[in-house]
Amino acid sequence: MTLVKFNNRTRNTAPYFNNVFDSLFSEAINKNLTVNKVPGVNILESATDYKIEVAAPGLSKEDFQINVKKDTLSVWAEKKEVATEDKKDYTRREFDYFSFARSFVLPESVDADKITAEYVNGILNISIGKKDESQSSTKEIKVS
Repeated sequence: MTLVKFNNRTRNTAPYFNNVFDSLFSEAINKNLTVNKVPGVNILESATDYKIEVAAPGLSKEDFQINVKKDTLSVWAEKKEVATEDKKDYTRREFDYFSFARSFVLPESVDADKITAEYVNGILNISIGKKDESQSSTKEIKVS
């Protein structure tokens, strides 16, 4: 078997017509993929509470809604575009306004009355307090 070295110098120097279609097609795919993107979440547990950190930059605290129903914590946000009179002739516009929803199943040790939320520097911090250990006492049963 003989290996033949292929050197296509014209491909690197001459503009290709396919590159235009490739770039338009990849932009359309990327735009569709980023519309449904869900923000990342960190969940921390300490002795007294759970903490959920949601990375959601570009929003304000009024954009969030947090709800607890039975054992499920739901977080959703919607950024609405505000109509302005200032119209600009954009060649390309990539500002994207989005919405997302996340739900978390809470363990039995959670006290629903001790849930607080704070939005700082693009991160939504949700603190979920645990029940006192005196309320959830354990009992050891001896086998006879």
